[in-house]
Amino acid sequence: MTNETTATQDDSAAVRDDAIAEEQAYLDGAHERRADVIRSLETELAAPAQDVVEQARHRGLSRQRAELRRAENGLIFGRLDSVDGTVRRVGRIGVPGATDDDDPLVLDWRAEAARPFYLATPVEPLGQAHRRHIRVEGRAVTGVDDEPLDVANASGLVGEGALFAALGERRTGQMTTAAATLQREQDEVVRAEAKGPLVVQGGPGTGKTVVALHRAAYLLFANPQLAAQGVLTLGPSRRFLDYIAQVLPALGETAIVAAIPDALVPGITVTAEDPRSTEEVKGRALWQQALTRYVASLTPEAVPVEFVWQGERYGIPSATVARLIAAAISGRTYHGAGIVFADQLRERLVQAVADRSEELFARVDDGLEDIVHQRVDFPEVRGGDEGSEADGVLTDAELDRLREKIAEDPLVGSTTRTVWPILDAEVELRRFLGDDASLRQFAPELSGAEREAVSARTTGWSSSDIPLLDAMADLLGDTVIHPVSEEFLAERAASRRDWIYGHVIVDEAQELSEMQWHMVARRTPQLSITAVGDIDQAETPHHHTTWARAVDAVFGERWTQAELTIGYRTPAEVMALTGPVLRKAGSLNEPPRAVRFSGIDPWERDVDEADLNAEAIRAFQELTERWAGGTVGIVAPAARVPALSTALAGLPVISATQSKGLEWDATLVIDPAGIAAEPRGWNRLYVALTRSTQELGRINVRS
Repeated sequence: MTNETTATQDDSAAVRDDAIAEEQAYLDGAHERRADVIRSLETELAAPAQDVVEQARHRGLSRQRAELRRAENGLIFGRLDSVDGTVRRVGRIGVPGATDDDDPLVLDWRAEAARPFYLATPVEPLGQAHRRHIRVEGRAVTGVDDEPLDVANASGLVGEGALFAALGERRTGQMTTAAATLQREQDEVVRAEAKGPLVVQGGPGTGKTVVALHRAAYLLFANPQLAAQGVLTLGPSRRFLDYIAQVLPALGETAIVAAIPDALVPGITVTAEDPRSTEEVKGRALWQQALTRYVASLTPEAVPVEFVWQGERYGIPSATVARLIAAAISGRTYHGAGIVFADQLRERLVQAVADRSEELFARVDDGLEDIVHQRVDFPEVRGGDEGSEADGVLTDAELDRLREKIAEDPLVGSTTRTVWPILDAEVELRRFLGDDASLRQFAPELSGAEREAVSARTTGWSSSDIPLLDAMADLLGDTVIHPVSEEFLAERAASRRDWIYGHVIVDEAQELSEMQWHMVARRTPQLSITAVGDIDQAETPHHHTTWARAVDAVFGERWTQAELTIGYRTPAEVMALTGPVLRKAGSLNEPPRAVRFSGIDPWERDVDEADLNAEAIRAFQELTERWAGGTVGIVAPAARVPALSTALAGLPVISATQSKGLEWDATLVIDPAGIAAEPRGWNRLYVALTRSTQELGRINVRS
């Protein structure tokens, strides 16, 4: 090494140290200002809210305080130097200047002014001369990566050094935020308008899940009204939801409900499993119309109704009942129509009672005064008013009291419910699925074998039953009327099947059936949906192989598609194996373009069945030692998982399906041929092979 080289290195180190010191001083000042803002917010919140406007303002201030408190770690992660000399820092949350006239000390990464941090390139610098990624641990600046925007960047990546440093870190078993390293095509999806369903196609390692979660955080920031309704995040498994659980809170967002599709109907637990062929039948969109027709057939027939009120009988003729039914059912659910029908039927009773009072008083001239006063003595209705005493005509106040009394009367309520009974969604779905005549009438598209398949099981609910049950419950409607303006609370929203969300995020969306898409659409009637997935990783029994086939039945032409084409997580060495697997899966798509190499070629070993367990333990131990401080995952055919888990003393062995969306530093795939032999097995093998960020090992079992 020459003296000139040494001097250059020393100069570079000094420049880097100066840059770190500069950013540390700025970060310290930003934290001081953050603490001042928190104290100011606490002072404002200490004053009691006097009215609903103040209460709403307090909720906003509370959210702002919570976001600032959570920004203790990693407050700043970037810097932009514009060509006009303006310098801005970008971070996970905005920190205002000391006065209203000052520029923000820290720009929130979601703010429009922060977009150049993600979009600027040497070809299109967007008025920026320089970009810096700042690495922070807690409150300490640990490094910087500088990126001049007037020098060609061959890779086209934003903040390449920071990105590769983040990708090279050990996996912890928890997904972390990526606001500091979002790439241009990812940022475009994050900030896309929330108008109609957006379907994002992305292969392994393209950051689909990161994009979906950061999009949720962005939408809540850009559309504060969404916080009042909340965002629903749907994932494929509880394991997956646990894996991503820290991302949104770390971004300062709590107006979130995370769930799996099976849990969208509160109070229902999946305890049964259908054959794949039956799952496919139950997942078809035809059930929406079939159930609609079935529920319509449950509308009561018009019959004469007789009420008993204070010992007197009052009859409502069937023709009147028919008119009330026709008016009630228009555009309403079964129970919603029933509530309207009951109100109108009681009103007819009120009028009948009032008419009889007037009629009896009209007979006074016939010398029947004693009878009249005996028959129309309603002291609890009259309440001292003199109107009905004079002519038998009830005053408005007396009519209102009469309505209250009739509405509270249990015998009247019982009579009304006899005409329009309350129905249970579980009972009705079980009755429908178990009745061949009903299936023939309302689901004529089904063959005899398909009808037999869906009616075969009479106990428990399966995963494919949940969307049917949700549709039945929705068509029947709730028997409780909830306030329209209820404040969002995660627990409240999760407990309500009919909660309407401001936005819905769907991960691993390629796995949803058409009926599950109907279930998603019900939770956001405005269809404010972001769905991310990889159609080539689909392994459920539904027949869609394109996004159009997956969602057209529910969304029609109202959806748009975006695509993530660059693979950041999965090494190029691993992605090189996926081409033949995709072709055998029947895919016409190109796998993502991997932008990094791990330097470790995938390896494989062949063993006899008798030696499989010992070799799996040995390989797992080797990987664990090599990736100390990180994570290692074991993926095997579903049929082998129980035995391997026992033999490997509780090591985390999971199936390819269970591994969806997860990542490890190293992955050990046991019996790849066995995975490929499963239903849609080549798709499953594609998933299994692409879970590692560094190293992939395979153990083949000799036949």
